[in-house]
Amino acid sequence: MNFIDELRWRGMLNDMTPGTEEQLQKEMTAAYIGFDPTAASLHIGNLATIMLLVHLQRAGHKPFALVGGATGMIGDPSGKAAEREFLSEETLQRNQEGIRQQLTKFLDFDCGDNSAEMVNNYDWFKEISFLGFLREAGKHITVNYMMAKDSVRKRLETGISFTEFSYQLLQGYDFYWLYKHRNVRLQMGGSDQWGNITTGTEFIRRKEGGGDNQEGGHQAFALTTPLVTKSDGTKFGKSESGNVWLDPTLTSPYQFYQFWLNTADADCPRLIRVFTLLTREEIEELERQHNEAPHLRILQKAIAKEVTTRIHSEAGYDLAVKASEVLFGKATLETLRSIQVDEFDVIFEGVPQTEVSAEELANSKDITDLLSVASRGEVYASKGEARRAISQNAVSINKTKVSDPSASVDLEWLQDRYVLISKGKKNHLLKKL
Repeated sequence: MNFIDELRWRGMLNDMTPGTEEQLQKEMTAAYIGFDPTAASLHIGNLATIMLLVHLQRAGHKPFALVGGATGMIGDPSGKAAEREFLSEETLQRNQEGIRQQLTKFLDFDCGDNSAEMVNNYDWFKEISFLGFLREAGKHITVNYMMAKDSVRKRLETGISFTEFSYQLLQGYDFYWLYKHRNVRLQMGGSDQWGNITTGTEFIRRKEGGGDNQEGGHQAFALTTPLVTKSDGTKFGKSESGNVWLDPTLTSPYQFYQFWLNTADADCPRLIRVFTLLTREEIEELERQHNEAPHLRILQKAIAKEVTTRIHSEAGYDLAVKASEVLFGKATLETLRSIQVDEFDVIFEGVPQTEVSAEELANSKDITDLLSVASRGEVYASKGEARRAISQNAVSINKTKVSDPSASVDLEWLQDRYVLISKGKKNHLLKKL
């Protein structure tokens, strides 16, 4: 597999410095991407750069994931309008461990010479004094060079602290340290990181005293991937509730699956190339099928399956599909019966729920009473409204239509505790105390 060719057909190559492709064809090359540990989890906005490392390793090269334990204390000004709040060392360490666990789902850390490795720049910055850093790094990059970078120039109007101004120099030193101590020749990232990354290549060139064209000299390379945006030009990666996280405690497998399932048709051709490992032939066949029957959402389901399975496991994917069928699809009573006790809270997260006491159940003479009285008016405001809905065939109990307003309340309680009431397409869960 040719790494650059793979990125080209997938639309994942934005820019690279001269000689990058030749270096990758010449020998196994170590490359790294930095990850900001300012949150306990990565989110889908990080996926495009993670996939760069995945393709790199699949092509036989060696990926490094750098977690910015030191630079995370400062924050990258790229794309930011204001300075970030500083995080404590304890918070950063906790976040780093969460990121490490998530990256193991993408990269192989035990496959021989090109095994993935994770490094933390705090490990080398903690040994450097302020004066030592100025002597070691500061004299090699001019202020004029640093001010010409977009990430700095755009912030000069609103104000940028020296702390943030120095970020590109710190990132450049990261590249130099990895180049010097771990033989890392390539830094990659999103297109918004081009300025920071090329500062690293320039720093290495000046520090090592070699020319880019020098045969066998001190060469370092840069490569970026386009930022993923929606077809309307807006930023990709957030839902109505905010970031879509890779941590299942922050974004459940069901919510994660639904995010991809709700992708607009126009965005799918790009997303399926960037976020899945499907081949060009497989993708083109899926696109052909999708164009013939767009209502089946074939592309959305293919993306959702591949990404959800990778991040949340096959069991997480199966649960997400089951939840979708229950809440929006053609689930049956048998589907509900197959849900385990520990799955109910996951599937019905966000669905209105009412706890019903044994006394309330005993006092409900028929199904109309249960819908209006035991649910405290949260399903139907009155008995009359409940009776009319039943008569109009708009009510289902455990996915089975109810047609008799006077029907008995002798219901099947799923897992001996739950009853699902469907009011049209809306769901409400009764829980027996």
